[in-house]
Parts: sequence; C-alpha cells; structure tokens
Amino acid sequence: MIFQTNTFRHVSYLWDDERAAQFDQLPQPDREVALLIYRSNLLGADLRLTNYGGGNTSCKAMAPDPLTGQPTEVMWVKGSGGDIGTLTRSGLAALYVNRLRSLQGIYRGIDQEDEMVELFNHCVFDLASKAPSIDTPLHGFLPFKHIDHLHPDAAIAIAAAKDGQRITTELFDGQIGWVGWQKPGFDLGLQLKQCLDENAVSGIQLRGIMLGSHGLFTWGDTAYESYVNTLEIIERCADYLEENYGKKGVTFGGANLQSLPKESRQRQAAQLAPILRGLCSSERHMIGHFTDDERVLEFINSNDLDRLAPMGTSCPDHFLRTKISPLVLDLTPDQDVTNSGAIQQKLIPHYEAYRAMYQDYYDTCKHPNSPAIRDKNPVVIL
Repeated sequence: MIFQTNTFRHVSYLWDDERAAQFDQLPQPDREVALLIYRSNLLGADLRLTNYGGGNTSCKAMAPDPLTGQPTEVMWVKGSGGDIGTLTRSGLAALYVNRLRSLQGIYRGIDQEDEMVELFNHCVFDLASKAPSIDTPLHGFLPFKHIDHLHPDAAIAIAAAKDGQRITTELFDGQIGWVGWQKPGFDLGLQLKQCLDENAVSGIQLRGIMLGSHGLFTWGDTAYESYVNTLEIIERCADYLEENYGKKGVTFGGANLQSLPKESRQRQAAQLAPILRGLCSSERHMIGHFTDDERVLEFINSNDLDRLAPMGTSCPDHFLRTKISPLVLDLTPDQDVTNSGAIQQKLIPHYEAYRAMYQDYYDTCKHPNSPAIRDKNPVVIL
C-alpha cells in the first residue's frame, strides 16, 4: 500500500527534498538528529496528525561514548513537555539505549512502574538534554531507527471504536498491530515490544501499532520512511471513516435543530463571545476561538447531543486541551442575545455546575502525588 505523495487528501505532505538534503553535510549523529527535528516539525504543523503538545518522536544512531570513546547506540526522543511542531534540539532527551533497556531487569511490575521514571535519568547520554518523559520506554524498547507516536483524529476514531481491533486488522491486512488501552509508562513499552515480537514469530512485519483509545505508533529505517509511513497509515484511516460515514443510519440520531443562516449565527456569536469568555475567565484570562464548521453544526444540531457530549473525548491525551467534556448551553436559535446582562445571568448556573462537576471529577480520580487542580472552567463550549 504505497501512496503517491501527491494523492494525500486527509493529511499534508510537507517534505521538501532540498531542505532535507541540507542536512547531508552534517556528521553523524547530528544529521540523524537534524532529520528527526525536521520530521517532527512537519508532523506537528498538521494538527490533524496530533494535538498541540501531544505525541513524541525519536531516532536512534551511533555516537561516541564520552566516557570510553567507543561507539554506543543513543536515542534522541522528545523530552517532557513541549510540542513537536516547534521542537528544537534543546527539547530532546538523549539516552543510552543499552542502559534504558537494561532497566527491564529490575522492573518490579506494573504496580511499581512509576518508580522507573526517575531511573531514566541514570540513562541520560547528554547531560544538557531535556528531562525524559514517561513515553521514553515506548520508543526505547522498539528497535527501529525512527519512530513517530501521534494522536491523529482519524486513527483515534478507530482506536476508540467498539470493534477497533478488528477494524485495524482488516483495514491494514494485519500489518498494524494492536495493544489495548493502558496508561503510558514502562509497562506499555513492554507491551509494544511484545506485540512486535509476537507478530514477527508469525512472520508478520508490522508497519505500526495502534494503541486502543490512545493513538498510533509508526516507524521507518530513515526519517523520510517514517514520515511517509505515518502519513500513509493515517490517510488510510481517514479514507475508511469517509467511506463508512453514515452507513449505519442517520448520524448522531438525526437533526433536532436547523442552523441559522451563516451571517445570522455569526452575528449572534459575536454578541455572545465576550460573555462566554468572561464567564470562562474566573480564574485566569482566556482567549476565545469560534468555529461554525459544518461538522460541528451537525453534532450540535443533533438529537444525540445531550447524550454524547457528556461522554467527552475518546482519547485521554486530548484531556489536556479539551477537559473531559464540553459545556453544552441551552440557548435556542431564536434566543435574544442583545441583553448581555440577562444572558449572563442565564448562563452563570451552567458554568457553576460545570466547575462543580470538574471538581468532583478531580477529587474522584486524584492520587496522593497528583498535581493540584487547575482551572475548573470549560474550554469547549457548544
């Protein structure tokens, strides 16, 4: 399944051979690292591939060990925090591959996997590098030179589906593995390696692994091969969704409301925007973004809005940007929004209920070492 690069419809092919060739003059491993950064920035530039701050990328190459002068395998991987779209070398963590993999010998099991994170620091190759993230072993335990871990909407729609594993297997003829949901960490890295090895025993050379309700791992022997492999797989996922959209009946239970004409709804949005933004800014100042995309309107106008919206996003990584669920306001299309004071009083109870819900969610799910609760206000309003 090889695509011509000019046939992508759902992802952006941004690779520039002339730009990439400029790195040829660099010595190794600097060339490999430069190509990793270049690839990462291209992937991060297309928000259909991963959300801002989400995902991570890596490369492995030989480098002289500063302690012995002998060649040793080193992995450069996006460090804790940051965004692949703006990644620079200072945002990478560099680790000895052999040391990282040797940690498997002292791993005590999933109940103690959090203690492994501190041990990543003992594997650091470049003392000036970024702190390693919890996803480090997911890259380190796989043998590939270049690896992309993203959260593409198209892939997550399949990864979070009831029949996600079956769809993945059929869609890619068994070339994409499957690992069920578990939180990122040391043990998930072991599960990825096990999935790869078990398929290899069966004679299957995987192109990637789908993580249930989480995201996608893809790879290649070069930065370019990894980049194109990643795009091809996401493109195929998006094609599948497009081909099957609405086949099981009306989408979202059918329409309950009809949208106002574009000019009318945008006029109302302009009147509501400062009210909504003000109510969201009870803890810190917020900036608003408005969209009336047809896909958004199809969901908002549907019969299933009130049932589906509280379920929230299907990918935990998106919680960082969207919170667990949106705030749905019961404003009707014919609502008079010219009286800002009256509208504000009508909406205040909705915001208060959302903040209380979020506080309860935090109190229910927090652990002794959890960070303090952040802003309880909604960040997505329908």
